Amino acid sequence: MKIAILGNGKMGKRISELAQAKGDEIVLVSSSKIPATTLNLSIADVAIDFSTPNSAFENISHAINNGIPVISGTTGWSDKLKEIEQLCTKKEGAFLYASNFSLGMNIFFQLNKQLAELIKNQNYESKIHEIHHIEKLDSPSGTAKTLANDLQEIFKKEVRITAEREENVAGTHSVIYSSAEDEIEIKHIAKNRDGFAIGALIAAKWILGKKGIFSMKDVLKIQ
Repeated sequence: MKIAILGNGKMGKRISELAQAKGDEIVLVSSSKIPATTLNLSIADVAIDFSTPNSAFENISHAINNGIPVISGTTGWSDKLKEIEQLCTKKEGAFLYASNFSLGMNIFFQLNKQLAELIKNQNYESKIHEIHHIEKLDSPSGTAKTLANDLQEIFKKEVRITAEREENVAGTHSVIYSSAEDEIEIKHIAKNRDGFAIGALIAAKWILGKKGIFSMKDVLKIQ
């Protein structure tokens, strides 16, 4: 698999390392000095975008306009997601976005929705707390927003999110359900960035040869 890495931060570098260890080839890498829009993406089989909120839209558009399947794990730009989906449909391309590529986190998304369905008619209030490293550009995290959106669809009301930034924290997300009598908490702790990178590479291989707009639910065959 020939991969274009769009964004050469910590995630981009780790994806490159793991991909090459598996025998895949990194054919292009964009950075702040080499914008993705200047790259000839036609030599790549797939593009993986882990860039910045300010550059993700242009990066992904460039890939779609060049007929290259693209997956993105960049968060903080979801206000333009519909535009990308419309472009992908128009160009008959392939696009997959996930606020979190960790396989464990995607299982956690489903577990949280199932728990919320069980207690939606009980006297519980829900909230989400997330902790990330101090370099993370968006707050709250895209993952926390995904969790909140899932709960808001079930509870039909806004869910509070709180966020912390600490040194050397890959990502921790807690969902707390509290009543006057007790409290239920479920938590996902990312030990390092490898889970995100592995999930991104699985998604990149999965999307090859496909057309459409996808999510990790499609990759993992989650209903």
